[in-house]
Amino acid sequence: MSLSTLPLSYCTNVHPGESISEVVHGLSKYTIPAQKQLGQKIAAGLWLPASVIAEIQEAPAQLDCLNQTLIDGGLVCYTLNTFPYGNFHSERVKENVYLPDWSTPQRLEYTVGCAKILSRLMPDGVEGSLSTVPLGFKAFDHDADFLANCIDQLLKVAAELDEIHDETGRVLRLAIEPEPLCVLETTTETIQFFEQLYDVATTRNQLDIAKRHLGVCYDVCHQAVEFEDVAKSIRDLVAAEVRINKVHITCAVRLESPGNHPEARAQLAEFVEPRYLHQTFARNSDGTTSTIDLTKEFCENPSEEFANADEWRVHFHVPVNEESIGELQTTRDDLKRAIRTIADLEYAPHLEVETYTWNVLPSQKKLGLIDGLVQELSATQQLLSEL
Repeated sequence: MSLSTLPLSYCTNVHPGESISEVVHGLSKYTIPAQKQLGQKIAAGLWLPASVIAEIQEAPAQLDCLNQTLIDGGLVCYTLNTFPYGNFHSERVKENVYLPDWSTPQRLEYTVGCAKILSRLMPDGVEGSLSTVPLGFKAFDHDADFLANCIDQLLKVAAELDEIHDETGRVLRLAIEPEPLCVLETTTETIQFFEQLYDVATTRNQLDIAKRHLGVCYDVCHQAVEFEDVAKSIRDLVAAEVRINKVHITCAVRLESPGNHPEARAQLAEFVEPRYLHQTFARNSDGTTSTIDLTKEFCENPSEEFANADEWRVHFHVPVNEESIGELQTTRDDLKRAIRTIADLEYAPHLEVETYTWNVLPSQKKLGLIDGLVQELSATQQLLSEL
């Protein structure tokens, strides 16, 4: 059994951080008080957008300010969320969160910049991880050589991370995060992509560094929304030699027999909001179908295919301590199965709670952010301790 013994991380993309001063403010206002209230050490899974990376590159002393805030607050940082490149708290994020994609030099440069900063922030004696976009968004137009360009960029990142290791002795691992309706969406697609990547790496004599520095971030609710068997999914990735470098501890919304529960659909309509994308899947005896986003019209008047489904699942991150929310259920049972399976691995992926939606939850579910984080972290630590 191998669960990480590092302090449990929570992702700071839940609060704004477009500048160093905003990042420091978020740590001081939320993260440090949450740790104090919890009474146990936690890790700050920092989200540092491109604007912050540029600010540090222009004024390196700013990194010292950030590091001192972590030290003074008794916090550690061993993982970064390098998925959102730009403002994750703008009025409309939606599909823009997948830009720039992994075929572009901008994504490469940003990720390398983040890696260099993480190598300065992380404690001695631990490895670092950086979660990132699942190559791109399926609905966007991609060139015929899109996957080849992504592979080329990722192998360049692996080489950069290997150079950082040579220079600093620190091991950093990229964690590609499959997500509904993205280029890497299902476990099968993810495995097939890594097979292609490994083939190219072999021809370039880079297979060892590719396997050392490239892997996945397993966001539990993403695969649960796809109606995948999360335990089998994890085992399949391991069997295919795709390393799970990071696990996002997350829960999504689910609704059983939606056609027979108009009151539950009405409650689900309250989750409709303009900032983030909420991919929605339905399952019936013929398989699954999906829609790109959750809308009030969809909830009120679903098509026959969705109305007759056995269950809906919605990519809306909800507090991980909740089994249900009013008339709605969550995928917490899948979370429990995933963690039990992760515990059986021969290595210990980083563990991070990533409920970034606290600010857009329906009003009846809103708590003060500190109280909400403490409830999530406490429930997760209890779940881990039971293993």
